[in-house]
Amino acid sequence: MAKEFLTPILSPLATLGIVFIVAIFALLQSEDLRDRLIRLLGADDIHRTTIAMDDADSRLRRYFLTQLTVNTAFGLVVGIGLFIIGVPNPVLWGVLSALLRFIPYIGSFISALLPIALAAGVEPGWSMALWTAALYVVVEGITGQAIEPLVYGHSTGISPFAVVVAAIFWSWVWGPVGLFLSTPLTLCLVVLGRNVKRLEFLDVMFGDRPALSPVESFYQRILAEDGDEVLEQAETLLKDMPLSEYYDDVALKGMQLAAIDAERGVLAADQLETVKKTIYELVESLTEHIEKRNDAADATDPSSAGAPPPDRTPAILSIAGRGPLDEPASAMLVHLLQDQGIAARMVKYNDVSRHTLQNLDVSNVAMASIAYLDISGSPA
Repeated sequence: MAKEFLTPILSPLATLGIVFIVAIFALLQSEDLRDRLIRLLGADDIHRTTIAMDDADSRLRRYFLTQLTVNTAFGLVVGIGLFIIGVPNPVLWGVLSALLRFIPYIGSFISALLPIALAAGVEPGWSMALWTAALYVVVEGITGQAIEPLVYGHSTGISPFAVVVAAIFWSWVWGPVGLFLSTPLTLCLVVLGRNVKRLEFLDVMFGDRPALSPVESFYQRILAEDGDEVLEQAETLLKDMPLSEYYDDVALKGMQLAAIDAERGVLAADQLETVKKTIYELVESLTEHIEKRNDAADATDPSSAGAPPPDRTPAILSIAGRGPLDEPASAMLVHLLQDQGIAARMVKYNDVSRHTLQNLDVSNVAMASIAYLDISGSPA
């Protein structure tokens, strides 16, 4: 009988003791283990291996500190809620909830059983027990489904989606132990992906860095005729960069990708027209966006609103080249000039051909600018 009842209890305790002893010896021999790991993983590139280990170390530290902070806050909210509900010993249940929540996904529900049972036994009715259960469900729902994936993702460099997928995968492979190790193991895989070229797909799949660069995202969205998302991306980037830098480093380079595809013949004529239309719409929308932002700045700073409005007489002609996307590029230049208070207008390539050049209105023109996205052949 003793063997039958004590074996289920002693087995986890024995495992815990082994883990504790191994952890102690690992801490005592940490420098030696570190050097052996460097020799095993990358003795030929000690610099890269050291950077990778330091990166993994700092991310694990942030993860465990974040986990401690989240679980402590969870226990504090539960303790306060139980005190308001009237459950006896709310401090004890709050501390127990914080500790048991280190067991991923199921720890908080285990910690809820005793307070719910106590509430059901203390009050003749069911109201206290139901309020206690509702407290745990609401707090755990907000913490586990909203706060944790977002906070853990930012603190470890893993995307919120990868945190959930990692928990499912590692628990399927190793059971409950996999739940404990899912985030640290996935974090180490992401660090490997960032430092080992052949494993870069791990960083792309699980990391929190954008999979596409702003230029690639710009081109992909205009190719998909998604002007709203292109505008949303532009407004986000314009919070940290001037309009000229956005046009130079994002829009023009994205348009060059489109021009290259058009030259290769992979971009059909109708797709090219769609790209041009989407870019025109983007320029118009950004014009309205910049005007609204300037109006808001003038409203908050009356001193900047005293300047006289600039003369809008066409003073600079922005002549578009003959390329498929030179006209949108020329429109961007006009927008930049007008944003700086310089009068400008765009002239299409056909308007300066041999047959129509004499009809071009050049009155009050001080300068002509020829806009080529990519000069090929003879520009004459």
